[in-house]
Amino acid sequence: MSFLNGITLLLVYQLVGEVAVRLAGLPIPGPVLGMVLLFLTLLVRGRAPASVDQAASALLSHLSLLFVPAGVGMMVHFSRIADEWLPITLALLLSTVITMVATALIMQVTSRWFARPLDSGGQGDE
Repeated sequence: MSFLNGITLLLVYQLVGEVAVRLAGLPIPGPVLGMVLLFLTLLVRGRAPASVDQAASALLSHLSLLFVPAGVGMMVHFSRIADEWLPITLALLLSTVITMVATALIMQVTSRWFARPLDSGGQGDE
């Protein structure tokens, strides 16, 4: 019964996120907002309930099954992928490079933002 309670709670957060996104017209997926709300709730609580932990562990143990629909989609559309391999490859490579550069820049900005100055007195290394 604990698994059922945990999966229900996860799905409720997903539903709340979906409804909030649709009502507010936000440009993000509802499940992402639901996940952020769940994270904030768990952060405030300080721990995850045993039911959520059990449900999350069960879902993660079967994570590979979630890739089956993507693999089937690729097989169904294999001829189209073969016909348009160059634009697909360029889009994948370019988006990967842009993501890596954006992540590095954001990491640098946040590192500087959270870093505390070592020398607040204005004196150099001694």
